Amino acid sequence: MGIANKGKVIKELKSIVGDGNVLSSPEALLCYSYDGAPVPTRLPDIVAIPSSTDDVQKIVKFASANGIRIIPRGAGTGLTGGSIPVEGGIVIPFTRMNRILEIDSENLMALVEPGVVTGNLCSAVEERHLLYAPDPASFTVCTIGGNVAENAGGLRGRKYGVTKDYVSGLEMVLANGDVITTGGKSRKNVAGYDLTSLMVGSEGTLAIITKILLRLLPLPEAKKTLLASFRRGSDATSCISDILSTHRIVPATLEFLDRTVIKCVNDFAGNILPADADSVLLIEVDGAKASCEEDADKIKNICQQGKAMTVQLAKDTQEADALTLARRSAWSALSRIRPTTILEDATVPVSRLGEMLDGVVLIGEKYNVPIGIFGHAGDGNLHPTILTDERDSDEMKRVHKIIAEIFELAVKLGGTITGEHGVGISKMDYLPLQFDRETLQAMRSIKHAFDPNNVLNPGKIFLPERE
Repeated sequence: MGIANKGKVIKELKSIVGDGNVLSSPEALLCYSYDGAPVPTRLPDIVAIPSSTDDVQKIVKFASANGIRIIPRGAGTGLTGGSIPVEGGIVIPFTRMNRILEIDSENLMALVEPGVVTGNLCSAVEERHLLYAPDPASFTVCTIGGNVAENAGGLRGRKYGVTKDYVSGLEMVLANGDVITTGGKSRKNVAGYDLTSLMVGSEGTLAIITKILLRLLPLPEAKKTLLASFRRGSDATSCISDILSTHRIVPATLEFLDRTVIKCVNDFAGNILPADADSVLLIEVDGAKASCEEDADKIKNICQQGKAMTVQLAKDTQEADALTLARRSAWSALSRIRPTTILEDATVPVSRLGEMLDGVVLIGEKYNVPIGIFGHAGDGNLHPTILTDERDSDEMKRVHKIIAEIFELAVKLGGTITGEHGVGISKMDYLPLQFDRETLQAMRSIKHAFDPNNVLNPGKIFLPERE
């Protein structure tokens, strides 16, 4: 479904954002037709790049009055097709709205535009001895706006939570062009509906966010990083249980990598992980120096008593950073193995983690397709990564069965089909596994209330109602 009278639309958009900030050539549109999800590319009709809330408001008012779809876009690092146009329309990237507007050290807050790169914010606040805790694996390139849209998590999720735990207020443009502000710097605020929380994770379907007020924390005094290797995955999951449940230690990071991922990371990053291990745990503790050292010693002993083959304590910051980088490179390393890499996002209660790991292994063996497993074991968020080739139609049929069975298992174990990647396009079919008809209808009603004409990021989260 293309835009009628495209030339007139382009002229209007240029009057709003400037000639050089409206893109319509096939080459330029192609750059905004995909993200990290294994779904077909879909071209927008036009790309308009705003520099202010006023620009966004004018674009939305014009588009809404003319029935034109609008697709907000961050850095395009999403993994479910959330920023891909489904029916053409105008893509609005936030690359020009990338300013850190305020770092309020007194109230531990930062006010940012949606195009701020997450890693840049982390660095800026650390210079003031503050911490922005959410740290998606792609934090060096992903943006805060995209993180809010997807409610992104990250390696520090067990101890510090996810993006929604740090969003204190928003400025946003509604589907009719109105600008509203929610939340604020007060730590307590129960006046009216919590529209701030509603917007986090809404994937651009309810409003277009133009400013974000974020909570900060004091920067921890110290941190220690450990790497434990195991002969069996079950030994690793037992160790996770001992750390969290038996000894009640909450690490900042508790990451799991299986044998397939270990081999791929070593080939990619240079033999940094134990090559003979079936699985490894990357563990980081932080806090006051004395308690940090105490927790690190306790975890080292727990791992050794829990049948760890080796337990390595990083001797300095450089070695710790290298281990963390190895974990962050898991997806990149796996993507070198076969032409198509499908990174999934099933999450279960931590107490069911061992069952989930065993189940994913059995599913991969059942359909004879390799699956590498890594993820945030501390909060039960696993990333089963299917290594396949979309040109092989027979194998892809098996892959679709694998994905369905992984999600069915996650829900059966009390979990969810997505812990941090969102629904977008690629998981719409599976949302009914988790929610009954009445719950889905309640969600649709919220969408209709905010966006009655279905202008904002249509074709995401929910299957068409006719189905």
